[in-house]
Amino acid sequence: MNERAGYLFGLIGVVIFGLTLPATREALVGLDPLFIGLGRGVVAAAAAALVLVATRQKWPPKRARVPLLITSAGVVLGFPLFASLAMQHAPASHGGVVLAILPLATAVAGVVFAGERPSAGFWVCSVAGTAAVLAFALIAGAGSEGLQLADLLLAAATISAAIGYATGGELSRVMGGWQVICWALVIAAPISALALIITGTPVNWQAPVSAWAGFFYLALFSQFLGFFAWYKGLALGGVAKVGQIQLLQTFVTLAAAALLLGEAVSGLEIGFALIVVVIVAIGRRVRVDR
Repeated sequence: MNERAGYLFGLIGVVIFGLTLPATREALVGLDPLFIGLGRGVVAAAAAALVLVATRQKWPPKRARVPLLITSAGVVLGFPLFASLAMQHAPASHGGVVLAILPLATAVAGVVFAGERPSAGFWVCSVAGTAAVLAFALIAGAGSEGLQLADLLLAAATISAAIGYATGGELSRVMGGWQVICWALVIAAPISALALIITGTPVNWQAPVSAWAGFFYLALFSQFLGFFAWYKGLALGGVAKVGQIQLLQTFVTLAAAALLLGEAVSGLEIGFALIVVVIVAIGRRVRVDR
């Protein structure tokens, strides 16, 4: 029962996260990428602080503080910043396919940070999925310096998210998912705000309404509410198992890129997305011990 509920909450999180790259592309129409990557965390932290105060939450226990710092570095600072920079150089549809490797990266992080033990078959799928995504990145980026840079940034975003998912998901078993993301946001807020001040990142108050809509979606949904469901799902069903629900995120991103941004989704992207999804689906069926 817990595993089924975990998949359901994970699915809700994935649908919300699937719109992240298209929303980032929309926000980039009028806003600076550093402001998007760091500012979204500051806005989300304000909402998180209100929730913590309203519910009279106590300070996290000492044993939770290091995992919270790691979670903050991964999902509040690392992923948003790298993803925002990457979307300057590649379409959201391209990023959606590259990020299709995230479920397997999350499983790897689950071993390191959450003590999970996938079977040998799971690791075979992991290597195969990684190879497929690397092949796509090389083919799609051939002769295009921008896409190569975007792929490096997306790789950094993937690693950041995987670590943040694993540490936050495991910590959610003790603290609760929404508490984890709220505290992670509050912890990272001073760093993000200081970085924006030091870099002198401009704020374009005259940016189009669509750009601000994209920014606030990132702040309140991708960075905040989505994690309520996602971390609860990881806590109930396990980091590696529920993390595989992210295989659907590629299709959500491709559909959103086509419908909201009018991006052309090529057969190459669909083909590689299907390959990766099949590999990850096989990985979902193999054994993972907790």
